[in-house]
Amino acid sequence: MNRTSNVARKTKETDINLSFSVDGTGKSDISTGIGFFDHMLEGFSKHGFFDLSVTVNGDLEVDGHHTVEDTGIVLGQAIKEAIGDKKGIKRFGQFMLPMDDALVLCAVDLGGRPYLNFDASFSSERVGYLETQLVQEFFYAITYTAGMNLHIKVLDGRNDHHIIEAMFKAFAKALDMATTYDSRITDVLSTKGTL
Repeated sequence: MNRTSNVARKTKETDINLSFSVDGTGKSDISTGIGFFDHMLEGFSKHGFFDLSVTVNGDLEVDGHHTVEDTGIVLGQAIKEAIGDKKGIKRFGQFMLPMDDALVLCAVDLGGRPYLNFDASFSSERVGYLETQLVQEFFYAITYTAGMNLHIKVLDGRNDHHIIEAMFKAFAKALDMATTYDSRITDVLSTKGTL
C-alpha cells in the first residue's frame, strides 16, 4: 500500500504545496520562510521516518501566524489522506522524549475525533523568527484537519528551543508508532468496527 498524499491550498494569505509519505526514510525538503519552523519540520520528518516536502509562500510581512497555522492545516489533511482507512494500524502511539533540559510527553490517537491537550508555557516571545505562541496553533490545526486526538505535555525544561524541538520530535515518534501496521489487527482497531 502506497501511503502518500499531495495537498495544495491557496488563500489570500498563504500558498502551500505539501507532499507526505508515511512509509518514508526521513527525507525532507522544507521552505516556509521561517527558519526555525523549517528546522522543526525537518526534525519531524527525520525522527518519524516520514518523507515530507513543504513549500509555503505566506504573508510574513504581516506575521508568521497564517504561515504556521495553514501549514498545520495542510499537514493534517495530508496525514489523514495518507493513512487512509486505518485498517491494520496500531492507532495509538506515545513517546516521552528528552532533549537536554527538556522532557516532553506526546500521545496520539488516530480514532477520528479531534482534540488537542497542549500543556506548555514558554518564557520567550519567539525562537528565531517563530513566535512561540504559534506552536500551539500549529498542533491545533493538525488535530482538527487530521481527526486526531493529541496530547502534548512538557514535563520539564527551561530552554524554549529545546522544549519546542522535543515537542516536534516526540510527535513524530508517537505518530510513527500509531501509523505502524500490526499483523494482529485485521481491520480497524475499534470495538465499534469503524473509525
